[in-house]
Amino acid sequence: MRPISSSRRANAAAHNFVGAPIDGYEKPLCYLTKSAAAALAQVVQDLQARGLTLKVYDCYRPERAVAHFVRWARNLGDVKMKAEFYPQVDKSTLFRDGYIAARSGHSRGSTVDLTLASRVDGKALDMGTPFDFFSPRSWPSDRTVSSEAQSNRALLTQSMRKRGFRPYDKEWWHFTLRHEPYPETYFDFPVR
Repeated sequence: MRPISSSRRANAAAHNFVGAPIDGYEKPLCYLTKSAAAALAQVVQDLQARGLTLKVYDCYRPERAVAHFVRWARNLGDVKMKAEFYPQVDKSTLFRDGYIAARSGHSRGSTVDLTLASRVDGKALDMGTPFDFFSPRSWPSDRTVSSEAQSNRALLTQSMRKRGFRPYDKEWWHFTLRHEPYPETYFDFPVR
């Protein structure tokens, strides 16, 4: 895997749905398999004509980070970030509803969380909800968000699909390379 620059690595800091730095994230870097990084570079190239680029939130995720998420999700008393990240979702349903999983495709190195942004100022486009907002409103199919957000989500999905990524139906920001090189391997080296 190789690192690419990342605009924000919330998991290396305390501003995330857990409210603490996440195990395994030592630096704000984004690691992806070579094939995923090459496909992502093609998406960026495709978006240039529209004056857009990608803003990456998360890429490879060590298994120890996934275990940290699981421990947090099972601790139903820890709701300090609820108001910002899951205000209308009961924490006890996060596994059932597909927002937290015991195994993550991110640990295989070909899954990425991202959004569209302006090439001029790097400002993210309106997607209707923030990144990592656990809610049916974050589903790519949701129609309660503005028409602008729906259009931006559609453009992101179309751009990613064109270069071989498949979307996740519960998160507008989550994409996995269709022909990922390590479909059965879950890595656990730290991001440093």
